[in-house]
Amino acid sequence: MQPISCLYLQLNGCLIFYLMRRDVFQAIADPTRRAIILLIAAQAMTPNAIAAHFDMTRQAVSKHLQILAECELVTPAQSGREIIYELNGTKMGEVDKWLEQFRKIWEDRFNELDKVLLTIKKQRNEN
Repeated sequence: MQPISCLYLQLNGCLIFYLMRRDVFQAIADPTRRAIILLIAAQAMTPNAIAAHFDMTRQAVSKHLQILAECELVTPAQSGREIIYELNGTKMGEVDKWLEQFRKIWEDRFNELDKVLLTIKKQRNEN
């Protein structure tokens, strides 16, 4: 896990230094990184194998992989002279768990909408 930026704060005359990690949601906001995650979810791959699926340089793919690794969404593993990237299911599970709260909210809203639509349909059938 590598920090990507630093934050300096002044508090009571003291300079405080924080290391900040890249945000997981910033990482998955990029469509290329989401596509890389889908590829790696199916099978662990080398950067060259991943780059073959995209119209970009291997260096560009490596930068995307670095960002995903900083967020711990993918894990690099040395295999001989090659590095193979695997999906970190635990981290993806954390993202899914966070999103679950919104699924519940939307399911409740859709259920309420269904009730309203059924009421409207019944009223139309009565007329």
